[in-house]
Amino acid sequence: MKTAQGYIHYRASGVGRPVMLFHINQQSSALMLELIEALSPKLRVVAMDYPSHGQSDPVPGQPDFADYVRCAVAVMDALGIERTSVLGEAVGAGVAVEIANSFPARVDKVVLANCPFSPDRTRTARHVRELQSGLRPEDASGFPLTRTIDFMLEQDPGHAPMHPSQWWMDRINTAQMEVGRNRWQAVTALANFDMEGGLRRLAQPTLLLLGEHFYYAQFLDEIVARVKDLRHEVLPGARFCMTWERAGEVAERAAAFIGE
Repeated sequence: MKTAQGYIHYRASGVGRPVMLFHINQQSSALMLELIEALSPKLRVVAMDYPSHGQSDPVPGQPDFADYVRCAVAVMDALGIERTSVLGEAVGAGVAVEIANSFPARVDKVVLANCPFSPDRTRTARHVRELQSGLRPEDASGFPLTRTIDFMLEQDPGHAPMHPSQWWMDRINTAQMEVGRNRWQAVTALANFDMEGGLRRLAQPTLLLLGEHFYYAQFLDEIVARVKDLRHEVLPGARFCMTWERAGEVAERAAAFIGE
């Protein structure tokens, strides 16, 4: 789909009430294939790649969530979607919050999977520096290098699902190659985003799903205190990439919530 940010690639499946999916940092809609499949029997699913990610056109400079939201709205307009629910994981949760607040008349409900909120606003910036210190290896030009499952589990288990497969790792490495030297755009946009203010402004009914072992699950009570109309659930035994590893459970809860 052609937008002001270049061509935006998206995946679509299913019929019924629409839901827009927003993916994790340094990944793409390809990491949501299981969730798309699980949701599509009950909902019309549209999952886009952010600019520079997946098969969308690269953009220079540093975009923010407002740029991603404008792309999402352009895709909605082109597909004739007047109103939608939104679902995002991690960085995608921030994009879901931003579109709900920027275009409230066009968003019915919000589903936040593993929302990366901390009452310490400097936490995300420190997190970016941790990732850049060697957890996301690169060559001399800044282009990402592939990682093995063993490397992930030894060096950075918090960003892996509980039981990563080679299929998951291959898609992660492919997504890294696709985003290339632009791979810090989305997480930097998160670091620059006022998540606390965004959560406080949410007016739509919101469902929060947190993996038991997701780092930010420790701030559940803080999130609950900031969102007006919130339901929440902690998924036992889940961690990062919950929308991939636990797609059926996430889809069941999200579809029931959206369909009410």
